[in-house]
Amino acid sequence: MTRSASTTVQSVDAPLTASATFLVLSITDGPSAIKKVRSTLAKISDISKNVAIRDLGASFACTVGIGSDVWDSVTGLPRPAELHPFREVKGNVHTAVSTLGDLLFHIRAERRDLCFEFERQLMDLLGDSVSVVDETIGFRYFDLRDLLGFVDGTANPVGPAVPPSVLVAEEDAPAIGGSYIVIQKYLHDLKAWRTLSTEKQEAIIGRTKLDNVELDDVAEGQQAAHKTLATIEDENGDEYSILRDNMPFGAPGAGEFGTYFIGYSRRLWVIEKMLERMFIGEPPGLHDRILDFSTAVTGTVFFAPSASLLTSLDDE
Repeated sequence: MTRSASTTVQSVDAPLTASATFLVLSITDGPSAIKKVRSTLAKISDISKNVAIRDLGASFACTVGIGSDVWDSVTGLPRPAELHPFREVKGNVHTAVSTLGDLLFHIRAERRDLCFEFERQLMDLLGDSVSVVDETIGFRYFDLRDLLGFVDGTANPVGPAVPPSVLVAEEDAPAIGGSYIVIQKYLHDLKAWRTLSTEKQEAIIGRTKLDNVELDDVAEGQQAAHKTLATIEDENGDEYSILRDNMPFGAPGAGEFGTYFIGYSRRLWVIEKMLERMFIGEPPGLHDRILDFSTAVTGTVFFAPSASLLTSLDDE
């Protein structure tokens, strides 16, 4: 997908795959670290081709996000208009925490070994210029369900609706072809969740569990379902969509069960508004009841620039 002959877009709309790696890194201090990071980011396309060629049917892709704190030093280019660190959202009961992260690599493929191999080559190039903040391995769970048992990502835009929802356009010319990314790692209390009846779970999510049929909204002023709170509309009733590439993760032996939320958007404020509605409530005080069973342990904002911009970063 391209925006123009001169701007090549990263694979933000790559298909959902069986495996994904979410790698968040921090850049070490010093100009030598920045130089090595720039050089490596310029080679992302080459590394991707080197890995993808091993199985062209595996839908390999990697999207790179750059954080607000290092945007200036890494790119030396004008900042995307909305780029800033993740803003903590504190409700009466739950908090969307803000955590550190300079670089995001969203790596995905139908085969886990391709994700592994790309990450190995990437980290060899980066060396001691970075440290790992978080590495989470996601997997596809049955028919695109999360570990709570519900189909995830139903509201994603499809086909021609993807670019206008995800890619920055003429409203911010220096950032054209890029996309804002928000990540949050949620840990689930499955034991507590499973004490609820299917009907209560469905009321919290806003969809039926078996066949994923959307339920009617509750009356105004009552506690809304997750699907309602995560829907953002303007004063004319037009909906602003984002692209979610969420993946389950976990380790049953360690009692860890979670969902890695990753949202791509043309407009950062849309995701921020979703989080306000979830954590503060709409109306305020009536928070998203899914948060009573799912705790956000990370929260970071990145911007995925065009592939053309990444290629241009090689100092040599």
